Amino acid sequence: MKTPMRENRTICLPFDRNGYGKIVADSKEFRRSLDEMMRRSPELFPEGIAGGYTMKDSRKSKKRRVEIRRIELSINGKDYSIRPSFVMPYMTGFTDDVEKALYLRKYDVPFPALSYVFGHNPMYWYRLENHLGRYSLVGTTIHKDTELPQHLIADEKHTHLAGEKCYIATTVANACILGVSVTKAAGEVELTKAYGVFAEEVKRVKPGYKPKTVNTDGWPATQKAWQTLFSTVLIICCFLHVFIKIRDRAKVKFHEIYLQATTKLWDCYRAATKKSFSQRIRRLAEWCNVTPDAPAVISEPIRKLSENKQRYAAAYDQPGCHRTSNMLDRLMQRMDRHLFSTQYFHGSSSTAELNIRGWALIYNFAPSNPRTVKKYAGLKSPADRLNGFSYHDNGLQNLLISASLRDFRPPP
Repeated sequence: MKTPMRENRTICLPFDRNGYGKIVADSKEFRRSLDEMMRRSPELFPEGIAGGYTMKDSRKSKKRRVEIRRIELSINGKDYSIRPSFVMPYMTGFTDDVEKALYLRKYDVPFPALSYVFGHNPMYWYRLENHLGRYSLVGTTIHKDTELPQHLIADEKHTHLAGEKCYIATTVANACILGVSVTKAAGEVELTKAYGVFAEEVKRVKPGYKPKTVNTDGWPATQKAWQTLFSTVLIICCFLHVFIKIRDRAKVKFHEIYLQATTKLWDCYRAATKKSFSQRIRRLAEWCNVTPDAPAVISEPIRKLSENKQRYAAAYDQPGCHRTSNMLDRLMQRMDRHLFSTQYFHGSSSTAELNIRGWALIYNFAPSNPRTVKKYAGLKSPADRLNGFSYHDNGLQNLLISASLRDFRPPP
């Protein structure tokens, strides 16, 4: 169920835990620190703050003994809380104390195991993960000055909610998960609403955003949903799905002809030009017609490929677009392991959506393995590599800072 956005008036900033107490106690020093951060990262602050602000009040958390100050904008009188990134929202814990446990959620370590190793009870860790799902996936992952991706991949992950079939409408670009929304049906209306969550979030970042292409499988409802949300988007059919359909049905039973057909199929994919691609597809279809022992499980997907070759060939007119769904499939494999480890969704669709959104943000900001980090010159996470920088070396603090003032979804 889609929940309305509400304004987030918490500014999360990278204060050092050791020196924060001294800074926050001195209003002049606190103002100097804010002004310096405003100069370095103006996107973390609300519009209109350049017109001036005043110190409003402060309070000290009984849980963590951390003082939080509020400021009031001169231009509109709105007040904002300034929270240091070393403490979690609602003072549920210190970021350094919970960061490693939430990192392990990327690898689907169960909540009871986290409780055994790091303390607290399993519901504590469950709530921390779900809380992250209230932030905007797009607004948190993509920096304000980063160019929004023009080429997307979209598909639905089949799963279960309380024993009933449901789907996760997933949108991916630049190796980051930018949209996940749970829906109980895969019709055009339901998928339009589910993918509409991504559309709403991305248009809050850039109101006039229009992606150039989206790679999908052959499901008509998915394609119609994207055309409804973005009327100018070019639908590109996933070439890999043609191969998968043949492989799953013919690899064992019709092995010899399967090898011939798939070799010719990938020769089509490797065509250097649009004209050459169309010619090879046509010859592949002709080969199927003159091969008497070609079974329907091979000839039928190739026939459909030939009939719709324009939707595959369109990729040649869009440099940088996705011809296959490989990137999304790799992320969905991780999503599949996550869902299996939790024995799929339980409870309401709202809590299911918070859970999968929280997991997606953890994936986007959790550090990759050391070899990948070295390959990308020290950029640790998928979000770091997308934006080209990080606000903080600690992945969880980087997430919380990136979520500063981003759209906020209320709890179910």
